[in-house]
Amino acid sequence: MLDGARRAARAALEAWRRADSARHMRHSAPHVTRAGLAAGLARLGIAHGDTLFVHSSLKSLGYVEGGAATVVHALQDAVGPQGTLLLPTYYLPGGTVRATCEMKDYVFDPHRHGTHMGRLPEAFLASGNIHRSIHPTHSVSAWGRHAADLTEAHHRSPSIFGMGSPWQRFIGCDQAKVLGLGISMGPVTFYHALEDAMGDAFPVPVWEDATRLLACLDHAGRRWEVPVRPFDPAIAQRRIDHPGRGDLRDYFAREFDAAGLRVNGQVGDAASWAIPAQAFFEHLGRLASEHVTIYASAAQLAARPIS
Repeated sequence: MLDGARRAARAALEAWRRADSARHMRHSAPHVTRAGLAAGLARLGIAHGDTLFVHSSLKSLGYVEGGAATVVHALQDAVGPQGTLLLPTYYLPGGTVRATCEMKDYVFDPHRHGTHMGRLPEAFLASGNIHRSIHPTHSVSAWGRHAADLTEAHHRSPSIFGMGSPWQRFIGCDQAKVLGLGISMGPVTFYHALEDAMGDAFPVPVWEDATRLLACLDHAGRRWEVPVRPFDPAIAQRRIDHPGRGDLRDYFAREFDAAGLRVNGQVGDAASWAIPAQAFFEHLGRLASEHVTIYASAAQLAARPIS
């Protein structure tokens, strides 16, 4: 009973914070419309038929009239009826992969569990015609032409980001692009696809040794045991999304700009970017062969100056 009261109190506090933030944004930030967002996406090179993996920060866009649902509609407008959208709708009740693996009696249920990834993924899940992959920590949701193919059988993949996962399938799609909507080059889960693809050849040992089996229910209520291998917490402290790794985020931004792969532009009030997925993946592989990864030290970055 006490745990339930605590959850209710946290939910009420979060609702109040969101409402207060929305009031502040409404009065202080530029107002952004669905058409304005779609126009900004078009200037980034987003076109009908594209398949987008969207990493986003809703608050960076400014005050969006209609909120997160408007952003979802604008993304759909941008890719059109033949396009596809993928958003991370991860559910991590433990806060991290490792802590979630250690939870007793945890069973992921797509009918009951939402996402911890923020308001835009929440709105996407609620928007209708969504396909959601079955995974205990890294469920991905999709809308559009390739949605079913990209999300099916994730629970049968040998690892979170490995063969058969939405990331590996996404890389092979025509017109596939990674979209950073109001974010830096830091919080981009797409990076991990290379780690799983390279396995032991990846130059940094990012995973713990033990693989855990976590329970999931599929959409028909069948139970599956899904392999999950946590990140090594010591290595994760060096990663590009860690608050102290501004040097690494800046390096990757300049590197992908210098390589001519990143298209930069403004969407709403947010600095945003897009990179073709196949080229992104291949360039990450070339960097890894030169010992530059999303875990690289300052010395490793200095040893490979950006040309």
